[in-house]
Amino acid sequence: MDTVTSAVTTRELRSQLSDVLGRTMYAGERIGVTRNGKLAAVVVSVADLEALEEFEMMQDVAAYREAKASDDGARVSIEELRADIAS
Repeated sequence: MDTVTSAVTTRELRSQLSDVLGRTMYAGERIGVTRNGKLAAVVVSVADLEALEEFEMMQDVAAYREAKASDDGARVSIEELRADIAS
């Protein structure tokens, strides 16, 4: 991940949690947490999380609008759906 600024192991995280939180909160760092040499998680600030959630919401709204615009009005009854699945 190009946006992870540094990494700590799970063991280091236990001993440096306060420092890691401070770096994410105040310096805006994105700190990767590794387990057995592989990236397992990323500690991010609340601002980063909120921005991610806003981005996801915008994608959902765009997908909804696209689906609504392409809706041809055709509907399928539950019986038709069940018959289609069964065949």
